[in-house]
Amino acid sequence: MDLNFSEPEIQRYARHILLREVGGSGQAKLRSARVLIAGAGGLGSPLALYLAAAGVGHITICDDDHIELSNLQRQVAHTTDRLGTGKAESAATAMRLINPEIAVQPLNLRLDAANVAGVIADHDIICDGTDNFDTRFLLADACVAARKTLVSAAVLRFEGQLSTFKPHCGPAHPCYRCLYPEPPPPGLVPSCSEAGVLGAVTGVMGTLQATEVLKEILGIGETLSGRLLIWDALETSFRTIRLRRDPACPTCGA
Repeated sequence: MDLNFSEPEIQRYARHILLREVGGSGQAKLRSARVLIAGAGGLGSPLALYLAAAGVGHITICDDDHIELSNLQRQVAHTTDRLGTGKAESAATAMRLINPEIAVQPLNLRLDAANVAGVIADHDIICDGTDNFDTRFLLADACVAARKTLVSAAVLRFEGQLSTFKPHCGPAHPCYRCLYPEPPPPGLVPSCSEAGVLGAVTGVMGTLQATEVLKEILGIGETLSGRLLIWDALETSFRTIRLRRDPACPTCGA
């Protein structure tokens, strides 16, 4: 691992390097890491900005959507002058402005069964910031098959959920389908465009998601694997629920 840093890098990451849990070796781990962000919206925006600022060396951000005025209430990687442009490229522009020393690859692409394995293949950690169940389950299943760590967040109205899934690490680590075996029936769970979401809630959950990604890269702290974090903004309350691996899980079970 290359521990040589330029003077601008030392200045940029000085507050990280001061941390005993990070230091120069940890910053080198961040620089060597490859992370995929699926979704450049409410969750993906703060997630992308903080991973870029932290010095994650290679970040791919994938989204096939374009910026609309209604996005700007929460999708802070985008700006009014970029209305109509692709979200992936817009987010990449914002990331490069924060940190030009990292490699950012935008993908104007919708993940599907034909491309998901190839998209996730060259990455260490996969981040789910998508807004539909079809893509969530597709990505989760692909991560199990490829033995990739998945950090997944979701928001609706005033609530957020977050967990890390890495069943390849052993029996104590469930997968996404151990929590949600199947997608809900169409129309049962409304989308943010149908039910609404407080913009700052996506910022909190996206930032928490970025923190868990950094912890996984650095190997520090307690992983969220095997636990589900639930935040209620109206009550200002956090709860953590223990998750167990399902022996009958069709994806990671025996």
